[in-house]
Amino acid sequence: MTENKKSSGSGFTAEERAAMRERNKELKTQQSKEADLAAVLDKIAGMTDADRATATKVHEIVLSTAPDLAARLWYGSPAYYKDGKLICFFQDSGKFKTRYATLGFSDTAQLDEGTMWPSSYALTDVTPVVEKQIRDLVTRAVG
Repeated sequence: MTENKKSSGSGFTAEERAAMRERNKELKTQQSKEADLAAVLDKIAGMTDADRATATKVHEIVLSTAPDLAARLWYGSPAYYKDGKLICFFQDSGKFKTRYATLGFSDTAQLDEGTMWPSSYALTDVTPVVEKQIRDLVTRAVG
């Protein structure tokens, strides 16, 4: 496992600071649905080969499962919104130099299950079994 160097002053890694700068830029930019989708596709296109393949599959699965979701960036990662509220996001492994990508869900996703449930999933490949799991999660998440 690699360790990210912390800044001596802020306590955030360079990758974390870059993600915060991206989010600030996103908030300042009012875009159309088409421009938001183009930004997501551009972000996916800029990923490493493995992350790009996984992100492309996740993107297709999410939008085919819940076509009413809007795709746009969230902290520089592809994300999917319902009625302006974040439902789920894909974080590529290269973003924070981790060994796997992450499919995460926000607190607005309706995945509640008892008093404890997962809100993010490590993702190394999208097999047919994983595709079904993602479809099931997205279906539950949007209600």
